[in-house]
Amino acid sequence: MEIALRVQDGVVPGVSHSLWLLRHSLFGSSPVALRGMKIARCSPILAILGCAALAAGQNGSMIAAPAPQSALLPSPSQAQSQGPPTLTFQDALTRARALVPEFNSARTDAAIAREDRVQARAAMLPGVTYNNQVLYTEPSRNPLGVVYISNNSVHEYVSQANAHEEIGLDSVYQYRSARAAEALAQARLQIASRGLVVTVAEAYYGLIVAQRKYGTEQAAMQEAQRFLTISQQLQKGGEVARSDVIKAQIQFNDRSRLLQEAQLALEKARLALAVLVFHDFNQDFSVVDDLSLSPPLPPMDEVHAAALRNNPDVAAALARASVAQAGVGEARAGYLPRVALDYWYGIDAPQFAVNGPDRTRNLGYAAAATLNIPIWNWGATQSKIRQANLRQEQAKIELSAAQRQLLANIQTAYHEAERARSELDLLRQSFELASDSLRLTTLRYQGGEATVLEVVDAQNTLTEARDAFDEAESRYRIALANLQTLTGSF
Repeated sequence: MEIALRVQDGVVPGVSHSLWLLRHSLFGSSPVALRGMKIARCSPILAILGCAALAAGQNGSMIAAPAPQSALLPSPSQAQSQGPPTLTFQDALTRARALVPEFNSARTDAAIAREDRVQARAAMLPGVTYNNQVLYTEPSRNPLGVVYISNNSVHEYVSQANAHEEIGLDSVYQYRSARAAEALAQARLQIASRGLVVTVAEAYYGLIVAQRKYGTEQAAMQEAQRFLTISQQLQKGGEVARSDVIKAQIQFNDRSRLLQEAQLALEKARLALAVLVFHDFNQDFSVVDDLSLSPPLPPMDEVHAAALRNNPDVAAALARASVAQAGVGEARAGYLPRVALDYWYGIDAPQFAVNGPDRTRNLGYAAAATLNIPIWNWGATQSKIRQANLRQEQAKIELSAAQRQLLANIQTAYHEAERARSELDLLRQSFELASDSLRLTTLRYQGGEATVLEVVDAQNTLTEARDAFDEAESRYRIALANLQTLTGSF
């Protein structure tokens, strides 16, 4: 049973309102979408529904369409969550920062150095303690009433708050040293962070290059298979010798072997990245190939200025020099006196009470100031000063070496990135020429104008050109990462 029903301008002539509702429930409510739509060769069920709608329309009844069962279909987010994760370079870097122990060790050292600075600062500020003590002394018939003359009574209760402050230049230099040590730890954290970028870049783009090489080897093996088939067909027609088929077979075997090696290299690259970015060593993931989106190389002047301003190696050397300088000041402060100030408030009485039995008030305060002047310590202070001076001289030498090494590293890293960038255009052109050469050589071989060796050489040249281009793109991205270890992001 077949029925043809034509809908024009969203209205069916001679059909009641109920059929109009049926049409909208099945095909949507937009008249524009239904204009000119033809429903042809409908199933018998749809024909019966149409007839029923016509009959119901004549009787004035309406048919309500069932609600769509959208809950039975998985949402896009659920479908995506069930699949393997896809990582960008920034995703891999974020994951690596939470898992790589060397980076986390540097971050922990920076946090510890920050707490050392807080403690050194607190050491310069007054501290308050609350002391509680009970003393019992054997009674005696001497005028003091106790056996030990240093004690005041048989029962003595001490409950006092003590505000204590020590003033000395050594505390100031200890704080300066702790602050410089924190700067040193932050510089080392920055070094570890930028080094982690290089490590992740090598693993991430190494995986991308391995994937590309695997695809290249697959295409090369398919090309070798196609050429083997061509040579076999030409041999059957008597157009080429058996040696051509043998050479094509050898080429196919070599490509099969190289495909297996490329697959092994791909698995190794995947494992190397999985170690860095997955705490559960997940190997089922994919990465985004963004090698073609490499940022441009900034001018040399900008790189040089950024390196002098943001280089963490020089910052670490400067921080070491500051630590050594603060150490010299701390050692020399051993010659200077120290002042200790104390203030007590509370009770020191025979009763643990605010007032005694005779209503005498036990609460009171006391203050003390102590001046300690160093006189003689058998040359220990002078020895500490010599040690500090030696550390300071070594820190100056390291700072000078770090500054010179920075200038050399800037030129080396920049020229390497510049060379890698300039090679991309040449290698891209070589790849395009190699592709065209293989196509033309294969056609010439089919026409009897080229030898089998020329075809094999063209195939190998194409594979090498493609691999060289992929490696050049990866080398440029890694060169940029190495350059950014000196300058920071640009």
